[in-house]
Amino acid sequence: MAEQLKEPTKLENDVMDALSEVLDPELGIDMVNLGLIYGVTVTDGACQITMTLTTMGCPIGDILNDAITKAAESVVGITSCKIDLVWEPVWDLSRMSRYAKVALGIHE
Repeated sequence: MAEQLKEPTKLENDVMDALSEVLDPELGIDMVNLGLIYGVTVTDGACQITMTLTTMGCPIGDILNDAITKAAESVVGITSCKIDLVWEPVWDLSRMSRYAKVALGIHE
């Protein structure tokens, strides 16, 4: 039997909204539209963000980590934030929103 995906809570949606304000400084597009945020889970105020980076050796990883943590913790009701950086599934251009593709001049 297929596992059903859980509908995000209002708090999880609020965190995603906050993350949409975190821009990749090299590309000028936010982390959500770039498709780098794979999931947000909030349990008793503790937020866990599952995400990736465009490349494994991304030189701005620490900057993004700080900005993402700050954005998540700015949401009322979030008491802490843990980032789970993953490399599977691998990020590629198909994860980007239409907005991000247009903004970067990528035409498919």
